Amino acid sequence: MRASRLSRRAVLAGTAAAAAITALPSFSGTAAAATPSYRWRNAAIGGTGFVTGVLFHPSVPGLAYARTDIGGAYRWDDRGARWIPLNDDLGWDDWNLLGVEAMAVDPAHPDRVYLALGTYAQPWAGNGAVLRSENRGATWARTDLSVKLGGNEDGRGAGERLLVDPRDSDTLWLGTRHDGLLKSTDRGATWAVADGFPGTPGAGGQGVTLLVAAGRVLYAGWGDSDGTAANLYRTSDGTTWDAVPGQPSGASAKVPIRAAYDCHTRELYLTYANAPGPNGQSDGSVHKLATASGKWTDVTPVKPGGTTSDGSADTFGYGGVSVDARRPGTVVVSTNNRWADVDTLYRTTDGGRTWTSLKDSAVLDISETPFLTFGAAEPKFGWWIQAVAVDPYDSRHIVYGTGATLYGTRDLKHWAPQIRGLEETSVRHLISPPTGEAHLLSGLGDIGVMYHERLTASPSRGMASNPVFGSATGLAQAAAKPSYVVRTGFGDHGNGAFSNDGGRTWAPFAAQPALAKDAPGPIATNADGSVLLWTFVHWDGTKYPAQRSTDNGATWSEVPTCPKGATPLADPADPARFYAYDTDTGTLFASTDGGLTFTGRASGLPSGDSQFQLAAAPGRSGDLWLSTKTNGLHRSTDGGTTFTEVTSCSASHTLAFGKAAAGAAYPAVYMVGSAGSVGSAGTLTAVYRSDDGAKSWVRVNDDQHQWGWIGAAIAADPRVYGRVYIATNGRGIQYGEPV
Repeated sequence: MRASRLSRRAVLAGTAAAAAITALPSFSGTAAAATPSYRWRNAAIGGTGFVTGVLFHPSVPGLAYARTDIGGAYRWDDRGARWIPLNDDLGWDDWNLLGVEAMAVDPAHPDRVYLALGTYAQPWAGNGAVLRSENRGATWARTDLSVKLGGNEDGRGAGERLLVDPRDSDTLWLGTRHDGLLKSTDRGATWAVADGFPGTPGAGGQGVTLLVAAGRVLYAGWGDSDGTAANLYRTSDGTTWDAVPGQPSGASAKVPIRAAYDCHTRELYLTYANAPGPNGQSDGSVHKLATASGKWTDVTPVKPGGTTSDGSADTFGYGGVSVDARRPGTVVVSTNNRWADVDTLYRTTDGGRTWTSLKDSAVLDISETPFLTFGAAEPKFGWWIQAVAVDPYDSRHIVYGTGATLYGTRDLKHWAPQIRGLEETSVRHLISPPTGEAHLLSGLGDIGVMYHERLTASPSRGMASNPVFGSATGLAQAAAKPSYVVRTGFGDHGNGAFSNDGGRTWAPFAAQPALAKDAPGPIATNADGSVLLWTFVHWDGTKYPAQRSTDNGATWSEVPTCPKGATPLADPADPARFYAYDTDTGTLFASTDGGLTFTGRASGLPSGDSQFQLAAAPGRSGDLWLSTKTNGLHRSTDGGTTFTEVTSCSASHTLAFGKAAAGAAYPAVYMVGSAGSVGSAGTLTAVYRSDDGAKSWVRVNDDQHQWGWIGAAIAADPRVYGRVYIATNGRGIQYGEPV
């Protein structure tokens, strides 16, 4: 990580786009026809990711914004009671901008909103950007920065790091992690290092954690202090910054997390922790500063470090804070990383002298998003609570973000997810079954596997249970027996399971290989469901031999001739055939004895990338398609003995087959890739469909529906022509249909 400061005279705006962001042009070469009209929607799950910030507009009733760590920002549509995504137009090359580091609104100009984007601040990640809108995010102008932001780094729940100066709406401030405090005097079009700011970036990678206005005075929290040096600064003229006298110190006040100003009492409330969070916090506090007198008061509701009823250590930090704009001295704060006694919100109506835990009387209704039980009997009040907001026009309307949803209340007692429209799942696997109630099964990061009996409502069964997984690593269906489905993933009570009813209900494998606990890789089942092939890859990349079962997971035996770590693929027509692509050597391996032994076939194919994907056309034996990213698409019709490069596309990342077009003899082929001849330049990574066996392609998504990186998985509906499902990394499952 970069720790040195830039020159104070350095201009940090690499590109200042004067107009709204324009979408990349569609490829118009001979291999791609005009984009057909498609309607795109989310397959509803509801949240599922970390909501890192929520902000009510102080001047407009019903207007609010939310930010996420990997899925962009949203605007609340009060009339429709749902969140509207604001960053779906960010494309493949801008994947790093889907993490929102900070957001800001202008109290004096209700239609203005600003976003600071950048998912990772690591050396391998791209630089950040600032988006600015004059129409509440309907369109954006963009300035690319020459510094990195960290919307999915530690400390992502702190903030806000972006602020419109209350003295001048043309002036904005942006706190960075490694490059100090930035300032813009032209409404975010250009940026430079702010003169006079004393914070020196350190190895902690937090830098400026928050910016807040208290009247006409600006305050900045600093996250790289050692706990003894100053970590809160202020300026009254925008030029001279000084450490705030008397500020708290020590482990419980090491990192300022969030701040909120009560303009009625002229008191500034701050939450602190001994680490930036969302993980790793074990101490924290809440303090208020009387800005007129300079007096500090410790108003911590409960000191961390006690003991729970079962004897566990009750360690945690403090996270979100929000003041009630209608009631002086009324404040809500959240605990964070409180696993033993479960996180809560504390509310005070007397300036912090006394507090009430809202969790203690809470009634949670999760009927709209049943997965929130995570396999338990009852849902938790929440965890990773660093985003809290009190509606400035309704004192009893409070919302708070968690690691999986956004809860809201209108009466301080009854809480339900206020999450409709906000979909943040990182999707790993997709299957569209040829028969049955569900048109979609999904394997997901953090929330296991789901059976989507409807696409417009969160799955009624929630997460697949028996056992419950965290992240799914494999999902497969027997082509000739679609009622039989298997799944693998990370879990505390088993890492593999099977279903005999198409994924509605599950049972764990009777036994599992020892490697399955720490390295549960992908799995395949042959066409009739009589053989399982499970491969193993540790999170550090170490690959292990595949294991085979012929008794539904009761016993397993090693398959030494299958390439280690390769994703197995079953032939959809011949139960005796399996395939595995060795990405280390660029060799296709095949088995004709039900996965008992494998032999190498075609070699000399692209290698060196574990994300290359092999797919098989349904109903055909040996019809294989190999996606090798920018090395193109390759096809074999002889079971992998030979491959021919498909010249109609220059890149292929993931591929699937769906119902054939009327009159077509071959299934419709869908691809995330680039259409155009191999070696051609300037083609767009997008979603394409071919109705003629990949001779030609049409782009089916558009410039407003791109969703960043979408290379993990794709599925197409075998029963509905034109319907395609896209796995995103932070915007859930997108599905499109012709209109």
